[in-house]
Amino acid sequence: MTYAQVQNIAKQTINYLKSQIKAGMSLIEIRRLAEDKLLSLGATSFWYWNVGAFVFAGNDTVLSVSGKHYKTADRLIAKDDIITVDLSPQVGDIWGDYARTIIIENGRVVENISDICNKEWRNGLLMEDKLHSELFSWATPDKTFEELYYHINDIISEGGYVNLDFMGNLGHSIERRREDRIYIEKSNTKRLGEVNYFTFEPHISRNQTLYGYKKENIYLFENGELKEL
Repeated sequence: MTYAQVQNIAKQTINYLKSQIKAGMSLIEIRRLAEDKLLSLGATSFWYWNVGAFVFAGNDTVLSVSGKHYKTADRLIAKDDIITVDLSPQVGDIWGDYARTIIIENGRVVENISDICNKEWRNGLLMEDKLHSELFSWATPDKTFEELYYHINDIISEGGYVNLDFMGNLGHSIERRREDRIYIEKSNTKRLGEVNYFTFEPHISRNQTLYGYKKENIYLFENGELKEL
């Protein structure tokens, strides 16, 4: 199986969750649905501390924790709620890595950002889209992970947001062993084009607010051009 196929397992799973999530469901149930779906689509394991789906909701969307310490909260989805799901499927030694923040209003998932009534949530998702668009317009194979770190964090700060990641990074290389990853962080002078694939996953929050936002894709360069896997 290819990296694109494993990543597609994650994408299909997020789409499936959007069709299933509703007010009154528990985060434990959402995690079970996600992990069962990943396995049914062909995943054989979960590469990040054997957790296939990290699920946070409400105020907990600002939390950034290592998979080693993650526990799914015993919480029910409210009529109006915000949920972040981060998926880590694996087939053999090939990874997928994909995350989305999902908005619930009037008990149902809101598919289009423009249809979100809560202005704060809508603006948070728009900011995530802006950061990923900036990656496309700015990144080249010769830029370093450190340069990307500073460039994106400047935009996050200028927009009135903060980087919530517990390690301060914005993503990592995709490897065959978890311990081999390198990060979008300061002091990493390796060039983006020197790795086969890397994630971009800014986890952000508006200054002095209760909610966090995350959007994660895997990217690669083909003939010098950035592509989403």
